[in-house]
Amino acid sequence: MTKAKRMMQEDIKLIDIVIELLDARAPLSSKNPDIDNLAANKSRMVILNKADMADARKTAKWEEYFKAKGFFVLSMDSRKNSGMKPVSDTIREACKEKIARDRKRGIINRPIRAMIVGIPNVGKSTFINSYAKKSCTKVGNKPGVTKGKQWIRLSKSVELLDTPGILWPKFEDQSVGLKLALIGSIKDEILNVDELAVELIKFLIDSYPGLLSERYDVNESGDITDIIIEIAKNRKCVSKGAEVDYSKAAALVIDDFRSGKLGKITLEIPNSQE
Repeated sequence: MTKAKRMMQEDIKLIDIVIELLDARAPLSSKNPDIDNLAANKSRMVILNKADMADARKTAKWEEYFKAKGFFVLSMDSRKNSGMKPVSDTIREACKEKIARDRKRGIINRPIRAMIVGIPNVGKSTFINSYAKKSCTKVGNKPGVTKGKQWIRLSKSVELLDTPGILWPKFEDQSVGLKLALIGSIKDEILNVDELAVELIKFLIDSYPGLLSERYDVNESGDITDIIIEIAKNRKCVSKGAEVDYSKAAALVIDDFRSGKLGKITLEIPNSQE
């Protein structure tokens, strides 16, 4: 992270706007807390990505939350190429003072230089490819940029400096780690999937009552372990000996959440974070 910070500190001098992609299902947990300091005095834009999988009412609250902190905000599903015009419009709005300064100096149509940051699995690569319509055009090195870095022309008016490495947030709160695990930003290989499913089910019973009952035909008032066993029976999650496969059922619930099969769910709201 130290190396990544140093790299960003060098690059930020060339940037007009920092665009931070967050997962709309866990906007604060998926926000790298170091970016605010590194991007100080730059135009800032937050994109609540995967909004199609999030609770629309809670997403609206998150939009208000970030706007109140001075960010330009968009909610979107970056897999849809058709939704990119609002991105360009918002970038121009965020950089209108810079564009006006350029015009006064006689500089017309200089592309806005953007840097996109985001932790793993928030959809950064998908966003870039969708914005560039699957044909990212490298426009060469710019003066002052460390050798090897490339600018990508996303449109006639926007160039992106893609800087892999500014990816991982520093967090001490275990609940942040839990949410990042649920949205797939932490590798499953290092997780206890059974415990993760228990925490997810607790959350769903509390915040989205009736959802598990409707999806899996289970009794939500029972013990969490019993609920998972019931899900395993109903979904025929069994091992070779025809025994109930608890871990398979736990993984099923997590996969259903991540794929959106459980419905539009948001794991946190602004009021609980302030």
